Amino acid sequence: MIVQACINGARPAEYHAALPLSVAEMARDSALCLAAGAAEIHVHPRKPDSRESLASIDDVMPALRTHCPGTLIGVSTGAWIENDVEATRHCIRNWANLPDYASVNLSESDAPMVMFLLRQRNVGIEAGLASVEDAKRFVTLPEAATVLRVLIEIGEQDIEAADRATEGILDVLKAAGVQRPILLHGFDATVWHFVRRARRQGFSTRVGLEDGKLLPDGRTARNNTDLVAAAVSIYRQGAA
Repeated sequence: MIVQACINGARPAEYHAALPLSVAEMARDSALCLAAGAAEIHVHPRKPDSRESLASIDDVMPALRTHCPGTLIGVSTGAWIENDVEATRHCIRNWANLPDYASVNLSESDAPMVMFLLRQRNVGIEAGLASVEDAKRFVTLPEAATVLRVLIEIGEQDIEAADRATEGILDVLKAAGVQRPILLHGFDATVWHFVRRARRQGFSTRVGLEDGKLLPDGRTARNNTDLVAAAVSIYRQGAA
């Protein structure tokens, strides 16, 4: 069980004053998150103009390696980043500074090829499942037995609906005999519900400004470090 820090995601600059967007900010923020108890970093690299870019992974990774030695670092491969299937494939094939793993959204049409390319490059895969349909697709793929972990990422904002989606995904994985580590997380209104649920069920979780900016008590966090520290406290105390 780990707490992963998801430091920026696709959030715009105005989402939070402490959102790390430059290479220097991402590197510094990642190191602070590790000091607060995070075990891994998940980052969405940006161009100098703050736009997401898969090509910018080559710029970001050296700085993250310097500031976070020995830490597993993951990136997104979201289809919206390049908004072009061939451009996405080209970037993955030509990365010079490889991440340790990359998340792949099974809701995206090119997910099987993206997973294949990552495997060719010996980059670990986080299989992102946001629905039962995603899970059903995932378990048919050859990578289902070998991914680094399954990322159950729930977008529903109603707690009951979010829990039902989670149960449905877990049922599909169990029926298919998939036994890979699971990282469970929510988004905005469900962040802390799923941190606690992940802790109870023995799953990993993640927090950071990609997923939300509020602390468990409803206050706005000052930065990613505050969010990580709160999640780590829940895991260490075994809060229900």
